[in-house]
Order: sequence, then structure tokens, then C-alpha cells
Amino acid sequence: MPLTTQAPVLRTADGPFVIEDITLDPLGPQDLLVRVAGTGMCHTDLMARDPGLASVLLPAVLGHEGSGVVTAAGSEVTDFAVGDHVVMSFDSCGGCASCRVGDPAYCENFLESNLSGRCRDGRSGATGSDGEAVNTRWFAQSSYAGFAVATRRNAVKVDPDLPLELLGPLGCGLQTGAGVVFNEMELQPGQSIAVFGAGTVGLAAVMAAKIAGATEIVVVDTHPGRLDMAVELGATRVHSDSLQLVNRIVGGESGVDHSLDTTSVPAVMAAAVQVLAPRGGAVLVGGGAGALTIQPSQLAGRRLTYVLEGSAVPQEFIPTLLRYWREGRFPFDRLIRIYPLADINQAEADSLSGATIKPVLIPESV
Repeated sequence: MPLTTQAPVLRTADGPFVIEDITLDPLGPQDLLVRVAGTGMCHTDLMARDPGLASVLLPAVLGHEGSGVVTAAGSEVTDFAVGDHVVMSFDSCGGCASCRVGDPAYCENFLESNLSGRCRDGRSGATGSDGEAVNTRWFAQSSYAGFAVATRRNAVKVDPDLPLELLGPLGCGLQTGAGVVFNEMELQPGQSIAVFGAGTVGLAAVMAAKIAGATEIVVVDTHPGRLDMAVELGATRVHSDSLQLVNRIVGGESGVDHSLDTTSVPAVMAAAVQVLAPRGGAVLVGGGAGALTIQPSQLAGRRLTYVLEGSAVPQEFIPTLLRYWREGRFPFDRLIRIYPLADINQAEADSLSGATIKPVLIPESV
């Protein structure tokens, strides 16, 4: 039976989120219906405010860092049951060459499965109270809602004794930052890293670098409070300007083994390359539209890549991060501030201003 739930719908690129009743389509054979416990707000969600994407995506329900409880499953689902606690992450097709070798972050159908906002068969996934289509499959979940439809490929079971409402950010931002360090950089004890941007992704990388045994963890951000948090989480040095760090290295200080840019700001991305030691590697993850211009000679003996979702397999990596959290080594909960889902517009403003590192929206408060 179709289910009606409340969700903040974004209808125009420059408009507010407005709480509306939406009716979800019946489950497909591989789908899960999840009662949402909490969902993180990620800057990737705000890509929907770009007029180009908005023109094909909206109206839509966003949210792609959801957690909750399975309340129904499609006819072909055998690995999840009603009552399972899950974190929802990115979707993948399961059949392409990347998926077949266990590399779902580089699924050949990643854009269609995650950024179209639609089901793979082209359906929107829901209708609004006006009877018009509303796209509700953003990252195959659209978890800014009381209920979300996920798939068996983007859901990860978690232990029921965990604080479920806090776990959603593990599905994207935290997974991305930590995954870059562990999966892509494969950072070794004694190595160094520079992190540009101390939001959720950057601070997850800081925590991961400390776990990995980095001896120098340098963080660059313009927000003093975020730099303070970076120090508390393991940064050995902080800067408020990327040029400060570049000038120190150009002036004779040793470069770093690894760098991570989360900002997509052209000058900052260039700095992430300039601070590398010979044989060092830079990783870009920002979702913005900034373009990187660099002289090829600056890459001599250095590596540069762009990474999706921390190159992670969520079903394997999220349990690893939860184990680190239980051990007190990955205290991601310190980044979180709780908001009722009805306060989503305030959460967005606080995220953009830097006042809140990771908003988590709780649907039960709508």
C-alpha cells in the first residue's frame, strides 16, 4: 500500500524547504521502507540549489545520510528484515565492472543511481499533495522525511544498541573523509597529512589520520571554532590561510606526504598540490564547481586524484568506523548538533555559516 509521510520539499533553487505531505510509491522488489531516525545535512544536498541541477531535479526531497528502522521489504529482499536498524549510504548497480570487483563508489551508473533523484526506471518515487510528481530517490533514499525508500545495496545493518539517530552521517561525509585516509591514501604510521577544510569530511580525515599513526596532521580553515575542534581531534598544527602553509613549505619546510582538499576553491586546491613532498599525493573531494588550474611540472613525482565516497564499500567500512567509535578513537558525535526536521532551513543556514559542523535532523519532531 502507498504510504503518506511528511517531508521538507525543495521546489525552487532559491526557495525554502517546505514541509509537505508526500505519498511514496509502492516498494520495488529490491527496496526497503525505512522509518527515519535521523539524517545528516551534507553540502552535497545543497548542490540542488545550483540552477542547472535544480532545473532537472526539483521538486525533490533531499537527504542522503539517513539512519532508521526497516518497516517493510520488497519481494526479492532476503538479507534484511523488518526491525533491522540500518544506515543508508550511496547506491550502486551491482552489475557493472566496478561493482563486480567490489568498487561500488565508482559504479558506472553512480550518477543515475544517486544524483538523478529518480528510480532507475525513471519514476519520481512519490507524489505531492497536489498530485504532481516529487523526486524522492536522491542517493536512493531522500531521507529528509519521516519514511524513506532505500535499496538493499545502499543499506548497512548496524547493532540495535547504537544511538541510531546519530549514525546517518557515517553514510557519506564521515565515510568520505575517513575513507580517503584509510582506503585511498593508505596513510602509514609516521607519515604527514595536510587537510584543507575542517568540516565533517576534513575532521573525519583528521580522526582517521590520528588512528593511522600520522605524526603530523596540519589543518587549514578560516573558521576559528573549527580549527579548535581540529586540534581537539588530533591536529598537530592549524592555519587560517592556505598560503601560510604554502609559504612555509616554499620557504624550506618539508612538504607533506598526503593532502586532502574538501573546499573546491581553486586556490586552495592548488595549495593542496603545492604543499606535497616529492612522491606525495593529493586527493580532492569537494562537490563545488571550482576548477583547478596547475602547471604540469608541479605534479612531477606527485599524484593527484578525485575520490568519491572515500573509495569505500559501505557494508564493510561503516562497521569499521563504528568499532573505532566504540573504542573512543573516532568521536564523530562531537561534530553533531541535533535539529527537528521542521527546522531544516535553520540547519541549512547554520551549516553554511559554519556555526554547526554537522546538523542532524530528527523527523519525529516535525
